[in-house]
Amino acid sequence: MAHYSFTTLWRLDAPVAAVWTAVTEVERWPQWWRGVEAVVQLRPGDPAGVGAIHRYTWKSKLPYRLIFEMETTHVEPYRRLEGRAQGELQGTGCWSFDAAGGVTTERYGWNVQTTQTWMNLLAPLARPLFAWNHDVVMAWGGAGLAQLLGARLLTDAVEIEQREQPVNKN
Repeated sequence: MAHYSFTTLWRLDAPVAAVWTAVTEVERWPQWWRGVEAVVQLRPGDPAGVGAIHRYTWKSKLPYRLIFEMETTHVEPYRRLEGRAQGELQGTGCWSFDAAGGVTTERYGWNVQTTQTWMNLLAPLARPLFAWNHDVVMAWGGAGLAQLLGARLLTDAVEIEQREQPVNKN
């Protein structure tokens, strides 16, 4: 499988509570996050949301869709939200939130492997294209979130860090 590690950073002039609410209401993402075609709850979690499972369908600039399920594994309100992905992507994701001076800094770490044979076969050549595609989707998310909240996106920087080279196991 091909391994990818991405870090996305959004800074918004919005209160952390508003940013937290928008990010944790995942079933509403298709309303404001271009590229998110559908989010369906498969299982509710505990009162904090731990254990909830949602199925996500994503479509981006490239002509393919990704479908995976995400289980919420950790919730620390207004600070941290973690989950585990299974499906066409598998791995972990972690949102962290920090607020200072009316600005919320939101960081998303995404450490995943692709499970589709075609993606793994293309990874040695297409890795930069897949990374660019990720950047596009995350930029759409930052812009959509800012618009939803009536806030300014102070940076839509998407930092990409690739810790491991693709490994094809087919």
